[in-house]
Amino acid sequence: MTKIGPNETLITGRWLMSDGSMVGDQGCERIEALTYGHLVKIGQDNSGWDTLYQDPTDDRFWELIYPQSEMHGGGPPQLRRVAASEVATKYGHR
Repeated sequence: MTKIGPNETLITGRWLMSDGSMVGDQGCERIEALTYGHLVKIGQDNSGWDTLYQDPTDDRFWELIYPQSEMHGGGPPQLRRVAASEVATKYGHR
């Protein structure tokens, strides 16, 4: 099972061209594995684009975002660690 290291704060996916198609790199695959198999979904922001997760191993909060919003589908994913104070402000979760 995929885990997040204690010193990690950011996991960024990238899209690559392969045989004429855009495919996700290992970062995209890892983010997908984490969000579907390890992290616990807590909620979404008002826009519906940003999703809050919590790591059951150490209770850290992680936010799934799509920072390249100008790209189709929001671009590749990014998983970033967020502070509890930001979680309370953006998601209303304590």
